[in-house]
Amino acid sequence: MMSVADAPDSQINTTGIPPVVLTSELRKVYRTGFFLNQKVVSLKSCSLKVYKGETFGLLGPNGAGKTTLLKLLLGIIRPTSGRGLLLGRPLGDRTVKERIGYLSENPCLYDYLTAWEFLQLAAGLFQIPKKVQRQRIPQLLELVGLSQADARKKLLRRYSKGMLQRVGMAQALINDPELVFLDEPMSGLDPVGRYQMREIIVTLKASGKTVFFNSHILSEVEQLCDRIAILAQGELISSGFLDELLGTSNVYHVKGQGGDWEILKKWVPNLEYQPNGSWLGEVQGDAYDFLASLRLMGGQLIAMNLSRPSLEEFFVQQIQRHNNSQRIV
Repeated sequence: MMSVADAPDSQINTTGIPPVVLTSELRKVYRTGFFLNQKVVSLKSCSLKVYKGETFGLLGPNGAGKTTLLKLLLGIIRPTSGRGLLLGRPLGDRTVKERIGYLSENPCLYDYLTAWEFLQLAAGLFQIPKKVQRQRIPQLLELVGLSQADARKKLLRRYSKGMLQRVGMAQALINDPELVFLDEPMSGLDPVGRYQMREIIVTLKASGKTVFFNSHILSEVEQLCDRIAILAQGELISSGFLDELLGTSNVYHVKGQGGDWEILKKWVPNLEYQPNGSWLGEVQGDAYDFLASLRLMGGQLIAMNLSRPSLEEFFVQQIQRHNNSQRIV
């Protein structure tokens, strides 16, 4: 399968706009051992592109090189070889940093400050005028679901993991960045926190921001991302649009309740009733027509999913295939 990073631009970007993230043969080798005479390859010849307005997901098991790639893109560490551009500038260019936002997996915040004070501190580092701060800080606190009263009075040391993650997201957006990097943004969050973080990412995408994030929660990635890339043992083994990787299908697994049995059987030939009164089956064809018919007959849809492999299934398959090929070599 051809990697999107190697595909002609015309196949993945019809606007002619250059990518906001571009890497070519990016490689990182660490030296370890007492005499630094041992080498550990953390990233191998990674080439990828991310375009403006995309939500891009970077996937991989623990130790695959995801955080290394993020640090290279952010200029925190330098590549051993290869090159890259961020917003049209070479990796490590300081002038780019005022145009990007970053949320680490475990943000280290000044816990003796309130959320409001911490965001004031972050805004000061970007030299954002006080007048703009007074407007932007409450907007961001509202976006991440923190009340202004709590933000002004409650110290960060009294915040839960989910609340700290939301404060971290607010500081990542304090400079109104064009490009946002999120390192495991769902890490350690409960279902409500994950939902809130997902809604924030959807809002960023709707406002035209480019979002680059890595996560182990593949169901969230499948919902949010336009394109993904998979790293394994430092190597980029797969990348592309989700429809390209998972395939397309006009068959849907459906679950519902109510409706007219005879009409339902025309739509769902393999209709099966369940003990709890619901029904299961597959619908082939125009899903919108089926939903309109179901509504007219007084039925209710409980769940509807495309009949194709999930991202989790595809991910496991790719990792297993890569591991098997490594054993053969």
